[in-house]
Amino acid sequence: MKVIDKSLAGTLESSDIQIILMPAENGGIEIELKSSVEKQFGRQIRKIITETLGKLQIENVKVIAVDNGALDCTIRARVECAAYRACGIKEKYDWEVID
Repeated sequence: MKVIDKSLAGTLESSDIQIILMPAENGGIEIELKSSVEKQFGRQIRKIITETLGKLQIENVKVIAVDNGALDCTIRARVECAAYRACGIKEKYDWEVID
């Protein structure tokens, strides 16, 4: 999928993560993470974001993630939602991609 627009998913509430996706200027996946638990879980959060984007076949994207203690499943869901929005997909979701 190709990111064509800026999108947002999630909130800044406790136990959630806000994901903003936009087309990358330099190509590749660029992740900017702000998290109160970055020292403990930053590597894992980045891994989940990267893996989810990989499963959706998104390669050129800038990600801004503001984490407030989200679980792995929440991170995946927010990235998937933001990705579909950023790619302009409003129906016919491929639900089997994220298993």
